[in-house]
Amino acid sequence: MKKYILLAGALLCLTLPSIGLAEEQFGIGGSDYMVDRKSPDLLDDNHDTDEPKEYVGIYDPLEPLNRVFFVFNDKLYFWVLKPVKTGYTAVVPWDFRFIIGNFFNNLASPVDFVNTLLQGRFNDAGAVLSRFVINSTIGVFGFGDAAAEAFDIQPRNGDFGETLGVYGIGEGVFLNWPFFGPSNIRDSVGFVADMQLHPYNYLDLDSEEIIAARSLEFINRLSLKGDSYEELKRISIDPYVATRQAYTDYRRSLIKSHKLVDKK
Repeated sequence: MKKYILLAGALLCLTLPSIGLAEEQFGIGGSDYMVDRKSPDLLDDNHDTDEPKEYVGIYDPLEPLNRVFFVFNDKLYFWVLKPVKTGYTAVVPWDFRFIIGNFFNNLASPVDFVNTLLQGRFNDAGAVLSRFVINSTIGVFGFGDAAAEAFDIQPRNGDFGETLGVYGIGEGVFLNWPFFGPSNIRDSVGFVADMQLHPYNYLDLDSEEIIAARSLEFINRLSLKGDSYEELKRISIDPYVATRQAYTDYRRSLIKSHKLVDKK
C-alpha cells in the first residue's frame, strides 16, 4: 500500500497538465542561468537544426482517450496548479525559489549520471559527477551552483527514456497521461525507471515526507517557469496536436544528438 501511495503522490507532484513533462525547467547556476531539464519549451524552436528532416508520423491510436486526458489536465492547471503557483510565487522570494531549485536538481544527479554513462556520454557523466561533488560540498548541499559559477562546469542531463532511444528502442504509441501529460511507451517506461533510481527511494523518509518533498519540488519548479502553456493555447488552432508534435520533435532530436553511432 505504501508504494501505491508514493506512486499516486508522484503522479500529482511531478507533472504539468498536458505539457508538464515537456517543459520541466530548474533554476540553477548564475542569476541569469536556467537549465532545460530533459524536456523542451514548446514555444521554442531552438532544438531544430538546419538539416533536412525525414518526416516520421506519430502513432496515436489512442487519440480520443488522450484528448480526454488533455482536457482533464487543462482543467487541473487552471483550477488548481495555476492558483497554487501564483500564491507560492507571491509568498516565496525568487532568490529562495532559485536555490531550492538548485537543491532538487543536485539531488537528482544520480539519475543523470547513470543515464549519461549508459549512453556512452563519458565526458558528460564526468561533468555530472564533478558537479555533484562540488555542489554538495562547496555549494552547501546543492543549494548553490558552485560548479557552474566557479568552475564553469555546466549541467548535463539524461533520462532512461532517452537512453532506450539511443539504443534503438522505438517510441511506440503516443500517450497523454493524466497528470503527466505527453509521453509515449518508451518514455513512460523510462520515467518509471528513473523514479526507482532517484535518491528519494534510498533516504530514510516515510511516505508523507517523500510526498511533501515531491510537492515542494514540483511547485517550486512551476514557479520558476513562464506561462508557455497558456501562450501555446492562445496561438494554436489545436493545442493537443501542437503539444504532441512539439514533444515528439524534441525527444527525437534529443535522442538523435546522443546516439552512440554518432559518437566519434
